[in-house]
Amino acid sequence: MRRVIILGSTGSIGTQALDVIAANPHLFEVVGLAAGSNRAAMDAQAEAFGVEHTALGAAEASQLVRDVAADVVLNGITGSVGLEPTLAALESGASLALANKESLIVGGELVTSRARPGQIVPVDSEHSALAQALRSGTHAEVRRLVLTASGGPFRGRTRESLRDVTPREALAHPTWDMGLVVTTNSSTLVNKGLEVIEAHLLFDIDYAHIDVTVHPQSIVHSMVEFVDGSTLAQASPPDMRLPISLGLDWPNRVPGVGAPLAWTTASQWTFEPLDDEVFPAVALAKRVGEAGATYPAVFNAANEQAVLAFHAGRIGYLDILDTVSAVVDAHDATGELTLDSVYEAERWARSAADERLHR
Repeated sequence: MRRVIILGSTGSIGTQALDVIAANPHLFEVVGLAAGSNRAAMDAQAEAFGVEHTALGAAEASQLVRDVAADVVLNGITGSVGLEPTLAALESGASLALANKESLIVGGELVTSRARPGQIVPVDSEHSALAQALRSGTHAEVRRLVLTASGGPFRGRTRESLRDVTPREALAHPTWDMGLVVTTNSSTLVNKGLEVIEAHLLFDIDYAHIDVTVHPQSIVHSMVEFVDGSTLAQASPPDMRLPISLGLDWPNRVPGVGAPLAWTTASQWTFEPLDDEVFPAVALAKRVGEAGATYPAVFNAANEQAVLAFHAGRIGYLDILDTVSAVVDAHDATGELTLDSVYEAERWARSAADERLHR
């Protein structure tokens, strides 16, 4: 029986995690819940699962993790505000089921230096797929990681054809419904760029050996290519309950958590190269990741500001990446990487993005 704390319990990841736990009461016990602002929904969850310890906001969530003993902390908080709860979870000694990719990306070595081997278990479907495939070989046997991308709603479009894209169109993702910022990031492929940085930090593979391929069916969630020419792919219907269950019970598999593929039914899976000219976010993210320090924090914060401006009708769709690129180019990272330097870099990036957006 694993004692579990869920951070971001009222969001998509948190509610699906509770579904997994409710279906497997012999495996898991919820001992703590934290939400961003929806206290009523969290209180209802606490009553349903008999949870005594709850928290509201990132600061309270961090304290909850320090105060309540758990085997697993699932961080499903959205945004870089999840960084301190991530650090608290690592310091507690619990296994960290990480759905809050931003905390790892902006924290970088602040996070990885505090984690013991295997303590961070990725919950993103792509990184869960990589973790599963990597169990088949040693680090030295890995040639490259291949992350799959659905291509979003604008796959196959030219850059010029994206100039007049509307917010409604940007949110029409063909596979996932992930909220305003993340769904927009999937359309620009910023989300995939962030996942490349995350893959580097999780698995210690050079950026030159991390690729992205477009796979519209979203059945193959990522692949690992080994030095002997073999490639192992993890395939399953798109259902986040599978990677969530692995995050909660790693390395064990929870029976019946997801439906298998129908191998007796005809189907086709396709793979296409990424068009870096139309979708420059992945190449920019690799450059940001290689620069390290506070550059990833600047990339993420500037993008969030630009996405919000786009949905407010203040800028066009192509201005999102143009703004992010300009802010990254203007950044000058100096000094030691600390929590304060990360937060200061984020404040600077948001201000710099706003200044450019107001012009």
